[in-house]
Amino acid sequence: MNRLDSMNGSRIRVDQKLIADMITPGSRVLDVGCGDGVLLDLLVAEKRVDGRGIELSQEGVNTCVSHGLAVVQGDAETDLNNYPDDAFNFVILSQTLPAIYDVKGVLREMLRIGRYAVVSFPNFGYWRVRTGLLLSGRSPVSSNLPHAWYESPNIRFFTLTDFVGLLDELELNAQQIITIDRRDQAQSRQQIGIWTNLLTEQAVFLIGRS
Repeated sequence: MNRLDSMNGSRIRVDQKLIADMITPGSRVLDVGCGDGVLLDLLVAEKRVDGRGIELSQEGVNTCVSHGLAVVQGDAETDLNNYPDDAFNFVILSQTLPAIYDVKGVLREMLRIGRYAVVSFPNFGYWRVRTGLLLSGRSPVSSNLPHAWYESPNIRFFTLTDFVGLLDELELNAQQIITIDRRDQAQSRQQIGIWTNLLTEQAVFLIGRS
């Protein structure tokens, strides 16, 4: 089985492949909330990065370490301040932002310790999510939102438009925006409008300092 397709039985997600495409070979990378290390493993193998990871769950840390990845247990909301300024070229947060309490603080810390932040997240403004809630009256469950409401780690339910607005508020520069539809088709965007927000299932942002 090719490591580009899976590690430990976990398939590489389309957003992870797109994130990998954004990373400069040989760069210093921190993967925040790296889970079982699939993305970090890909970056080390294919981009030859100096890769580090931070993961909240001990199970995830154990899996990463067993595969030779440099991962420590920690909480993004309290432990990023332990890293010095400009310690990394890229700091990654993939599908973890909805579980963050201090969203502004974490984004600021990512861009303090890294030159670029790469963030991917599910879009709660996607039309199927909206329609599911409207018609069923229940919290939506999908491949990108797989948990029932009482099991979900998500505490922030935001849309693509919400996130763009937050970047504007924080005066952060979205250097690249890639949207992903339900068929896993990716498209680079210059701006986000009403229809883009409706048709995007998930998104990947490359963010730089202003």
